[in-house]
Formats: sequence, C-alpha cells, structure tokens
Amino acid sequence: QVQVVESGGGLVQPGGSLRLNCSASGLTLDDYALGWFRQAPGKERETVSCISSTAYTYTLNSVKGRFTIARGNAKNTVYLQMNSLRPDDTAVYYCAVKNYCTQFGFYGPVDYWGQGTQVTVSS
Repeated sequence: QVQVVESGGGLVQPGGSLRLNCSASGLTLDDYALGWFRQAPGKERETVSCISSTAYTYTLNSVKGRFTIARGNAKNTVYLQMNSLRPDDTAVYYCAVKNYCTQFGFYGPVDYWGQGTQVTVSS
C-alpha cells in the first residue's frame, strides 16, 4: 500500500519561510518523480515544483528564486523550502508521486497523493 505523508505547513507572515516535508512508502521511488501541487480556494490546482529520479527539477515561474525542492537523504523523502512567502502563496499544498518530472511539468499515470497541508501567509 502506497502512503504519502506531508508535514510542515502553518501560518507565517509575508516575507517569512516554511519548509514542507514529504515521505512516501510502499513503492520503489528510484523510478518515480516526487513533487508538490497547491490549490487555493476558487483557483485551479497548479504544479509548484517537482524532482525526477535523476534530480531534474521543475519549478513554477511565480515561485522561482523563492522555493527550492530537493530529495532528502532517504530517496523516499522530498522537501520544499519556501522563502520570501507572499499572501498569494496561501493554499493547500499536496505532495505527490508521479512518473515524470520534466520541462513540461509533473505528470504520468502513477498518481499517489498525500492528505495536504495548509500554508497561510498573512500578517
């Protein structure tokens, strides 16, 4: 059984930082990509960032230079370091496992998700 678990969300003031953590179990993650989606109320879901099994990364333009994705020491973990947070970063952030992370985004028929973690940026 595949399980994806996120942690690290919360309330932060504009300009602050948060780190989201994700661990996945139940499959051999050497062959898959890990990444983060987010969805704000009334908005479509968007891919924030992902990392392939070969360490290729994709990052949403609006967060480039502020957010960094990396795999942890254990290959089944990934974290998203979010700096210089803005109110429009407020959303539920979901960690996911999919087949591919390329210049075209984060996709593929493999589709495992965590339960989501709320990130709120507000003064």
